[in-house]
Amino acid sequence: MTKIENTKRVTATLEAGQILNGKQKERCAIRPPEGEKKEVISPHLVQDYCRLFVNRQAYTLQSARPHPETGRHYYFTPKKMRTGAPVELTESTIRRHLDGEITIGLYAINPENQRCKWLAIDADYKNAMEDLLKLQYRLIQDGVEPALEMSRRGGHLWIFLARPLLAKDCRVYIHHIALRLGVPVKGSGRKDGIEVFPKHDAIEPSGFGSAIRGPLGIHRGANRRFWFHGADYTVEAQIAYLNGLRKLTEQELEVLIAGKERPKPDNSPQERSTASGRRARTARLEFRILECVGPVRKVGRNYVTRCPSCAEFGHDRSGDNLAILIRDPRFYKCWAGCTKEMIRAAVGRPIRTEVA
Repeated sequence: MTKIENTKRVTATLEAGQILNGKQKERCAIRPPEGEKKEVISPHLVQDYCRLFVNRQAYTLQSARPHPETGRHYYFTPKKMRTGAPVELTESTIRRHLDGEITIGLYAINPENQRCKWLAIDADYKNAMEDLLKLQYRLIQDGVEPALEMSRRGGHLWIFLARPLLAKDCRVYIHHIALRLGVPVKGSGRKDGIEVFPKHDAIEPSGFGSAIRGPLGIHRGANRRFWFHGADYTVEAQIAYLNGLRKLTEQELEVLIAGKERPKPDNSPQERSTASGRRARTARLEFRILECVGPVRKVGRNYVTRCPSCAEFGHDRSGDNLAILIRDPRFYKCWAGCTKEMIRAAVGRPIRTEVA
């Protein structure tokens, strides 16, 4: 990798989620929507949320700023400044999610055991709610108590497990029900259909899989919370409702999937064509740092300018923390220690992570 000339020596002492000026800061923090009544998020609510939804310490963050071209609030993986390692999910982060300050995405599978705590069915296409209600009715007939959560364009059905179960077995169950009911599943040559989380039977030890927006937080694009049906619209009432739902056991799942085939990996021509289209769109939206910063000046082999991430906190008033390699602007570095993830998030172009 090309090395950027060091135009300014600044010791990087900051870590993600650091304390600045005596106040806890977060790059994607934002105020809750106006008119929403402030609710006190107690430690036991955070702990209950962890028990229900958190299966591993990896997570994603939704950008507070919309993408300047698409207007969407993409997700990215927060990383530590010094090491570049992913920041681990903590109870403090979950509290801020429930408080409406930030929005997190959660992964279904724990790579250490290939198991998940929950299943989620995401539907956001025409007639999606009709299909979700079909699935909900069938699940109830099987003795399963799903929770229906609204979303921006449709809804999510959540199934909670008595203990973490193998992702591959959970997927067999949902795919079989969808097949019986004629509910389309995204992939397999279909553009629209439900998405089943977990999306994989297993992931690599260092893998992540696909994330889904953490429930009960504020969706940045809609600037509102999406609640579960069946409980009052407070975090406390919602958590109590979810705690009271019957959880699916391993023995029950074994009976439900006995003799059922596993979903086959998709490799249809239409899906390959869709993937090619996604790559083409990605190329058109390639990030160019020089389009996202203020005036630059030449210093040696680099352009230098004010770091957008530093500027969020009123830092880098001299405007020379960010160095951009002239001969290849894809290489840039903040000498105050801001990571690429932080810089991209600050200009509304976060390094994207797939989240439903």
